[in-house]
Amino acid sequence: MDTILYLLARALVSGVQQLPLAWAARLGRAAGAAAFVLDVRHRRIARDNLRLAFGATRSPQQLAQLNREHFRRLGENYACAIRTAAMSADQIRHHLSFLGTDQFLTDRDERGPRSCVIAIGHFGNFELYARYPQFEPAFRGATTYRGLRQPGLNRLLKSLRERTGCMYFDRRTDAAALRAAFTERGFMLGLLADQHAGRHGIRLPFLGHECSTSPAPAIFARRYNARLFTAYCFRNRLAHWSFEVGREIPLRDEGRLRSVVELTQDVNRDFERAVLRDPANWFWVHNRWKPARTRPRPTPAPTHHAPTASSAG
Repeated sequence: MDTILYLLARALVSGVQQLPLAWAARLGRAAGAAAFVLDVRHRRIARDNLRLAFGATRSPQQLAQLNREHFRRLGENYACAIRTAAMSADQIRHHLSFLGTDQFLTDRDERGPRSCVIAIGHFGNFELYARYPQFEPAFRGATTYRGLRQPGLNRLLKSLRERTGCMYFDRRTDAAALRAAFTERGFMLGLLADQHAGRHGIRLPFLGHECSTSPAPAIFARRYNARLFTAYCFRNRLAHWSFEVGREIPLRDEGRLRSVVELTQDVNRDFERAVLRDPANWFWVHNRWKPARTRPRPTPAPTHHAPTASSAG
């Protein structure tokens, strides 16, 4: 079965990568529209999430239209992610603009810019986050991942991502290699931090409702004294995106090292603004607001001590 899935997926990837990018985007939107009709489970998850976030300010008809457009965007994003994976930096340059990235270079010395941790989310064609270092060689890009259960599909996904030049660290096995990478200047670690974090997360408000939130960006930034930012991929029009960087989140307040909770709250607030700017651009088919199944994790008090290695979950 794994071999069959791999061959089917590889054939699909090869087919999409032969298309012009705009055609791939249109094909993806059509597939997303079909998924809205056929994928009842995820359509209901997105509907419930949208009601939770916007039910007080939007009519049922508006929420239904937003849900439909969201599925079209999902299909567009997946198809474009497949297509852009086979494109060079020069080819992508005409479809991608950068805003706020000059902030990354404001703290540097003769060895290069200070390392950064970027809290990223499932906004737009989020696979494009990994392409930024191709346009700014002062940085080496990296992120963490957890392998898929199907070995063949996992191998195919890794082959697509490795073309970006971004380093990928398995969260379960590559902790030592990740620590070593942070010893040099110009290391940029992007961490997806907008999904349910389970029992290892911190329960904080997001879009008006409490949910388990990943503290990983705050933990890594504090541990390695790295600069902390948020970044987003916004869809400007069909097959065109902007990579936008939010304000730097300060690690210290009047000399005091801010707590993981404080930093994570800032990340959530910045993510909220990005969601509200273009709701269809975010990933609503994930159950973000799962209730706590066990005793809630206590909110830690601000501390001056660095977190332990186990804190990253």
